[in-house]
Amino acid sequence: MLKEFKEFALKGNMLDLAIGIVIGGAFGAIINSLVKDVITPPIGMAGGADFANSFFVLKEGATAGPYASLDAATKAGAVTLNWGLFVNAIITFLIVALALFFVVKGMNKLRKAQAEEPAAPAEPSNEEKLLTEIRDLLKQR
Repeated sequence: MLKEFKEFALKGNMLDLAIGIVIGGAFGAIINSLVKDVITPPIGMAGGADFANSFFVLKEGATAGPYASLDAATKAGAVTLNWGLFVNAIITFLIVALALFFVVKGMNKLRKAQAEEPAAPAEPSNEEKLLTEIRDLLKQR
């Protein structure tokens, strides 16, 4: 059983999967930063609010609102509906989906181009060469 597990864990596919997960996590962090730090602030400025601090208070906390930020509401113990964070998550998802679409599209284009390239004809075997020589000699007679 240990031998089977070792074979499974050391397969190339397992290593590829691990690398993909690590790169995917890093890519997710980059996209989250892009949405949080680059995309939503200008959108929030145009709309007059920052999405990260957009919320509805469902139940007041220990101190009564209005709360200046989501962090202030959380510290006061208020129950909030954080719709701005949800909008950020949707934007993040759409950007990741778009990026993956372009990656898959590019890979499919490369595969298609590779499949369209005609394969070089295989060199004839020794038997075929010999038979060709015999045929040519018979034609000469």
